Amino acid sequence: MVIGEHVGDSEEVKRFQELVRETLRLSDVSNVGDFLPIWRWIGGDKGFKNKMLGLKAKRDKFLEDLLEEHRRLRSDLKFDREEKQTPLIQVLLSLQEAEPEHYTDNVVKGIMWDLFAAGTDTSKSTMEWAMSLLLNNPHVLKKAQEEIDLHVEPGRLLDESDVEKLRYVHSIVMETLRMYPPGPLMIPHEASEECIVGGYNVPRGTMLIVNLWAIENDPNVWNEPTKFVPERFLGLERTRVGFKLMPFGVGRRKCPGEGLATRVITLTLAALIHCFDWERVGEQMVDMSRARGHHAQGSTLGGKVQTSKKRIELH
Repeated sequence: MVIGEHVGDSEEVKRFQELVRETLRLSDVSNVGDFLPIWRWIGGDKGFKNKMLGLKAKRDKFLEDLLEEHRRLRSDLKFDREEKQTPLIQVLLSLQEAEPEHYTDNVVKGIMWDLFAAGTDTSKSTMEWAMSLLLNNPHVLKKAQEEIDLHVEPGRLLDESDVEKLRYVHSIVMETLRMYPPGPLMIPHEASEECIVGGYNVPRGTMLIVNLWAIENDPNVWNEPTKFVPERFLGLERTRVGFKLMPFGVGRRKCPGEGLATRVITLTLAALIHCFDWERVGEQMVDMSRARGHHAQGSTLGGKVQTSKKRIELH
């Protein structure tokens, strides 16, 4: 979608994956200077700053290499500007030629990085959590397969047009996001006005970090929050659940990729459970404990899952 080609297992992909991993590692590190300004004044955060600047330099180099490669394609006339399925990078380069004052290299690189990195890791981890929950709850897996079989004719693969009909699979995704939000702590916000929250006075301008996981697993808000119950979301597909469920944030800083992410996750998960029967290796349950950190990933399926058989035969 972004660069118009399948990259497979190339060195560029490995380079990108390492950049994403390093970005996540550094985003999990607390900077003492954010809480003790004097620490910044005496240069105590120099090591953290140097790591961030080093990461920025590597990220810029990766994106600049991509831009230069696609500029060469344009100059060598290897890119069909009339082609309907134009990769985004070429659209951005066309906009840059038309409005260079608005679409600077920094703007183009920022848009590209957002699309490359923003949903890559979070979507992957959500699908891993969902598969782990299904393996630990085979009755839910069976019910999801029955729903898919009801709406997808025998002998064909599920496609995107089927997603709207899969209410139960969508509920599985929403319940997974409730129990294991990709970012258990929301990105920092700022109090625009002085207010009182839970008896505490919050001055205007205070940095606020919302504990999303605590809200979405609060027994005062959710009935039996530690239990995996997708049925709680049935019938709520097009309704807002207030501030009880907000895995993509709220307000103007809400994740703009919410619609795309939920659709892709639902489609991918549905395709996996439509095509194959899945089961755990051995009797031991998949470990659902979270790792520490802002992104708090945990479950890994390596060596703990197997497909017992294909469920469909294509005609």
